[in-house]
Amino acid sequence: MKKKEYLNNKVSIIVINKKAKYSYNIEEEYESGIILLGWEVKSIRSKKVNINGSYISLFANEAFLFSSTFEPLPTISTHVVYDPMRNRKLLLHKEQIYFLRGKVNREGYTLIALSLFWKKNWCKLKIGIGKGIKKLDKREREKKNQWQLDKNRILKNTKNKILF
Repeated sequence: MKKKEYLNNKVSIIVINKKAKYSYNIEEEYESGIILLGWEVKSIRSKKVNINGSYISLFANEAFLFSSTFEPLPTISTHVVYDPMRNRKLLLHKEQIYFLRGKVNREGYTLIALSLFWKKNWCKLKIGIGKGIKKLDKREREKKNQWQLDKNRILKNTKNKILF
């Protein structure tokens, strides 16, 4: 029984959007499927993907991923031109799309691509819904983190002196 559960929950991360958590306050996360072409799956397997700065827009009850780059491999067909910046359709339930549309339109939230990962044999996209962080808040967070580091260094040095 445990072996089956392990196989069902197998997740391997391909790419993480590190700038998303720095620039946005992520409140909720959703898992979404993504429609890909064969050459895009090959580029994902070789990790030639970039989702930094990518975002999700909702049009006509459908969700699309914009400004993500999937680099075509040199080994794929040379006589066909591929578009690495193609808009990709996301697979969400209708209720989820309505909920997200309400959050974005009424409350001013933004939909951001957080990470791309394999779940079983399917490529999934983790979507975050959040609001942008102002520059002042970023500076305060950096000061707080720096103070924590300095405080830990000071405490470490004083513990060593007290013990000896």
